[in-house]
Amino acid sequence: MNSSLMWNGINLTWAYHDLLPSIFRRIHCKHLAFDILHDALVRFALAKNEQRHAQPEAYLTTIVRNLLIDSHHEAAMFVPMHIESGNESSGDFDHLHSAYAVEELSPSPERLLDIQQRLQLLQKIIDSLPPKCRDVFWMFRIEGMSQNAIAVHYQISVNMVERHIIRALVDLRAAKALIYP
Repeated sequence: MNSSLMWNGINLTWAYHDLLPSIFRRIHCKHLAFDILHDALVRFALAKNEQRHAQPEAYLTTIVRNLLIDSHHEAAMFVPMHIESGNESSGDFDHLHSAYAVEELSPSPERLLDIQQRLQLLQKIIDSLPPKCRDVFWMFRIEGMSQNAIAVHYQISVNMVERHIIRALVDLRAAKALIYP
């Protein structure tokens, strides 16, 4: 496999050509499939578990599976809107997704390289944050912990937790122009 498309031990070609279509087949939404894969890549990069280095593809696949479960639970909270038309049943939406062939999901090698470079830049920005700021940001944005729980964990005020989160967001937003021109 082409080592130039590796990022944090993950082969991006594999992620976009094999894992992404697998996600799409489960949820039938191109945009949500990309969101889940990108969230999984960020969580993989920020994970402190050493198992991610031993078997990175298995670890990323586990993250994706958990995100799919979370997505399903979140979607279950909403009542689907069924649109009825002439000969289609109200619950059958397969016809809406047939236009999205799996091949359309696979980005070109140039796009993969662009994604790799953006992920590396994002990783550098996150790595450059002060350790406690980075950990608080991780716990809040990735693990979904409340600010109160983080404050208790670090024995700091909620105000200080908010400052750490704001600092991380300001740094990430300042770099947004570089990542997404």
